[in-house]
Amino acid sequence: MGPFLDFNPFDNLLCILLGISFTVWFTLLLVFIIVPAIFGVSFGIRRLYMKTLLKIFEWATHRIERGAKDNNHLLYKHYSNAIIAKEPTSLEEEINEIRRRGSNRDLDSASAFEMSDIFYFCRRGVESIMDDEVTKRFSAEELESWNLLTRSNYNFQHISLRLTVLWGLGVVIRYGFLLPLRVTLAFTGVGLLVVLTSIIGFLPNGRMKNFLSEQVHLMCYRICVRALTAIITYHDSENKPKNGGICVANHTSPIDVIILASDGCYAMVGQIHGGLMGVIQKSMVKACPHIWFERSEVKDRHLVAKRLSDHVEDTTKLPILIFPEGTCINNTSVMMFKKGSFEIGSTVYPVAIKYDPRFGDAFWNSSQFGMVNYLLRMMSSWAIVCSVWYLPPMTREEGEDAVQFASRVKAAIARQGGLVDLLWDGGLKRGKVKDAFKEEQQKLYSKMLVGTQEDRSRS
Repeated sequence: MGPFLDFNPFDNLLCILLGISFTVWFTLLLVFIIVPAIFGVSFGIRRLYMKTLLKIFEWATHRIERGAKDNNHLLYKHYSNAIIAKEPTSLEEEINEIRRRGSNRDLDSASAFEMSDIFYFCRRGVESIMDDEVTKRFSAEELESWNLLTRSNYNFQHISLRLTVLWGLGVVIRYGFLLPLRVTLAFTGVGLLVVLTSIIGFLPNGRMKNFLSEQVHLMCYRICVRALTAIITYHDSENKPKNGGICVANHTSPIDVIILASDGCYAMVGQIHGGLMGVIQKSMVKACPHIWFERSEVKDRHLVAKRLSDHVEDTTKLPILIFPEGTCINNTSVMMFKKGSFEIGSTVYPVAIKYDPRFGDAFWNSSQFGMVNYLLRMMSSWAIVCSVWYLPPMTREEGEDAVQFASRVKAAIARQGGLVDLLWDGGLKRGKVKDAFKEEQQKLYSKMLVGTQEDRSRS
């Protein structure tokens, strides 16, 4: 009688309900996400989801604007790309204009140096602080509309009761449903990648191994893309990178790799890490010839260049994927490309990536968020929506050095993606301005003074 006295019908019912819930959960996961990812098909559910979100965002923004107008609140307006509008003029022209305004004397009879010249440099310094086109590229882009994420718009406090309820419902959906689903998919994709690439690594080198490796990589990356509810539009697929080439793209986020690799296979380049990332790297390199460097080898430019050259010379190997900026930019601009990958002499396949920040900010500010925190923000966003353009392949022209070639490729990417083309080095994200930039201004001013003195000596 003892065992029967301990029996509780409620516990049995709870176990049955949990079993049914997990069965339904994994069945939906398998049928609607994993199987379509294996075959590279889509049911159009994500696109319908995106259109629905857009209508909700438009209504929410309208409610904010109307509420602010009724309560006489001023809405925050985000910065533009051109706070200070001015005509391009030379240093000498601007200084002469300041001298002309501040003195009644004839400029030809003025001394080589005037105190009023200081105002030119003071003004340029203040303008640089007010309209800093470098630092603001390392912070998240402020949105015109509100996407029901408090992290994305300073105007979210001007809301009505109905909008507050809608925001609360969005929190429940994102953290109660979408986040667990996405975490499950992420672990599924990464787990399959590690296990299957390790198994393929035991096969002998040949066409069968390469084929299986490519299919496994595509399948796993597509599952990871679905873990972010990524909605990607690829343009001009006829220009996709081919074996023996180098694919270069602008860099916004670590997920740039997943975005591109879900549409084609690439050989990755990077430093060897420890922990989970190290396990993934070791398993991947068993199935595909990726290029990993030890920490001590990264700074050896000749060794890196040789490894890359040896790879692209073998046309049976996958194209190399490189992000020449060397750091993440907030997807409003493209900064200076490092010249290393353009010195090899291989065909370069430019790719432009442009994210739509209305659904979720893909930019990774590594100085503010760690990788785990960043991934949590990504998986708790509404979606990741982006467009990818494959540009025609480019090669170095006769008489063109690596720096000029890199600038030409960068300009093409910026033009196609609707991004601002900047000359600044992305390394300024953590470093100081090089002395060469300050010395350049000093040389220009000195040249102007010396030129003035020489003209007077001739006369």
